[in-house]
Amino acid sequence: MAESVNRYFQMLPMFSRQSRSSGRLWYPAADVYETKTGWIVKVELAGISIDDIEIEIAGDTLYVAGTRRDKTCSDGVHHHQLEITYSRFEKTLRFPRSIDGAKLDYDYKDGLLIVQLRAAK
Repeated sequence: MAESVNRYFQMLPMFSRQSRSSGRLWYPAADVYETKTGWIVKVELAGISIDDIEIEIAGDTLYVAGTRRDKTCSDGVHHHQLEITYSRFEKTLRFPRSIDGAKLDYDYKDGLLIVQLRAAK
């Protein structure tokens, strides 16, 4: 019984790994679009430096990871409220077929990482 109750709560959005707002690792939201030439992936990464983003392709999987750092606070500053997670993040996206060999282009603007995967010819 307890196992089925736990499974039920894990299925709810507020208890899923993808929606946790605190902890050591967070999971950004992403949109995936299929195009005539491949895929477009948008990952919501507000406050991330492009230098702190890693992108890897393996088989049918796109892996995006990195770290959001709090660069605005210094010594002597005490927090009153903390809702933004500053730590390591990961996003793993699976595709219906291999994306190995795809041409990868990306742009980072206004807090969105846009990844374009073009099928190998």
